[in-house]
Amino acid sequence: MATAQAQSADQYPGELKDVKGWFPPLDQVLFTWFLERQRTNGIRGDLLELGAYMGKSAILLGHHLRDDEKFTVCDLFESDAPDEANQAESTKSYASLTRQAFERNYLSFHDALPTVIQGPSSVITQEVAPGTCRFVHIDASHLYEHVAADIVAARDILLPEGIVVLDDFRSEHTPGVSVATWEAVLSGGLRPVCLSTQKLYGTWGDPEPLQEELLAMLRERTDCGLSVQWAAGHRLVRARSKGMKPPPFPYSRHYTEPRLPAVPSPRQEKAPQQSPRPPRSRARRLAVDLLPPLVTRAVRRARASRA
Repeated sequence: MATAQAQSADQYPGELKDVKGWFPPLDQVLFTWFLERQRTNGIRGDLLELGAYMGKSAILLGHHLRDDEKFTVCDLFESDAPDEANQAESTKSYASLTRQAFERNYLSFHDALPTVIQGPSSVITQEVAPGTCRFVHIDASHLYEHVAADIVAARDILLPEGIVVLDDFRSEHTPGVSVATWEAVLSGGLRPVCLSTQKLYGTWGDPEPLQEELLAMLRERTDCGLSVQWAAGHRLVRARSKGMKPPPFPYSRHYTEPRLPAVPSPRQEKAPQQSPRPPRSRARRLAVDLLPPLVTRAVRRARASRA
């Protein structure tokens, strides 16, 4: 923690959107809705995230942590992976990820770190007791064997009414996640609650009450596309963003109000200044005075007409 706090202020994110990571506004809205619904319905339990990257989703999860609850984050960070395939994946996609970067970002928004386990997600059942969590986010390895094991671990760790969120379940570059996810649905008892562009939200409890409340909420929004389909006996609620904005979130302690450019005051138009009339020489004034009165009056009228 001391290392993270020692960074200069300009390295800290000011807002959640400044934290690197893949956490679209739609999923921020859905995370917030599920977590707030649990609070409203008195569902208590711990939080767990497998795979944290730079901390974007963990920061939001930590915002919904209550005093008597525990939040655990598990990630390899810069540690070696347990097998060659996992190591190759980490080297390719997460070479810049460090625990220091995660902690720095998290402490920008929270007073204390969650319980951080630096290691493969396979160790999580040794660290988190069965039946203790109300919300589990799985976003660690994309390899089938690891994802399938993470899902089994989540089933044991979750409370009966708990929510599991599976990231990248339908991305073209993560077929292992897709296979493991739908295998859990078809033969592992996982019941889908809804699908976003990136994530599947499910439960091993009864999904119908959740779906009815979620459908009512989403139907009131004009920034969310919605469809309902049935497959293999499962009702699939599909949500997609239509210009959706993320939910309000507290600024970090390092946030500084952006300075607005000064608005220039409108220029006051100045009346055009007339060039000063050059003074007449004494000789010219004297010549006019010495002319006959008739001629003098004519000269003066002519000058007046040119003024």
